[in-house]
Amino acid sequence: MEWRDEGLVIGLRRLGESSCVLEAMTRAHGRHLGLVRGARSAKLAAALQPGNTVGLVWRARLDEHLGAYAVEPLALRAGRFLPSALALAGINLIGALLRLLPERDPHEALFDVLVGVVEALDDDARAPALLARFEARMLEECGFALDLSQCAATGVRTELIYVSPKSGRAVSAAAGAPYRERLLPLPAFLRDKAATPGLDEIADAFRLTGFFLERELFGPRGLKLPDARASLISAMRRRR
Repeated sequence: MEWRDEGLVIGLRRLGESSCVLEAMTRAHGRHLGLVRGARSAKLAAALQPGNTVGLVWRARLDEHLGAYAVEPLALRAGRFLPSALALAGINLIGALLRLLPERDPHEALFDVLVGVVEALDDDARAPALLARFEARMLEECGFALDLSQCAATGVRTELIYVSPKSGRAVSAAAGAPYRERLLPLPAFLRDKAATPGLDEIADAFRLTGFFLERELFGPRGLKLPDARASLISAMRRRR
């Protein structure tokens, strides 16, 4: 069997003296692993860094086998991330989130979003908001989409400033006022892609997505939220 695709490198595990198992998020084949022979050579080692996009040819005798990758560098971004603690934490967080997806389960629309986020990871002004939106998107991809379109109590579509922790649905300012201590803040930029959020709004967004990620995805698997997430938030606060 053989297929060709492009993939974002999200992980690498050494195997033997010169080979490794590459974990990549591919456009058409989802999160997919494969053996790379000679991975520790100077040419391949530079390409097989988290955050890089590579061209992949996967070959195996049977579909259920691990298979082997032939790798061609396409976009080498990893070097740009080294000076930025935020970017390094961001790519590690992205890898942890993508591992919530079943292996080999295609998510083509997500791949395009993912590449846009990774391309901006070394832009400290844009990356935090993009990563918060990406966490919300991952909840959706895993079947736990937040409903931010209208108020859960009244159906209105304006002044939506809260989210119910029970239902994951938006709540308006008026309907939520008596219960505001029990509700989660809803930053406007999670609903409006054109909005430019401040750091307080981004922190509120991570509080919101973190609550549902922990309860719906990481907790049921017996996992804690990734350490990279705390590192990212810390780097964001230092920038402030």
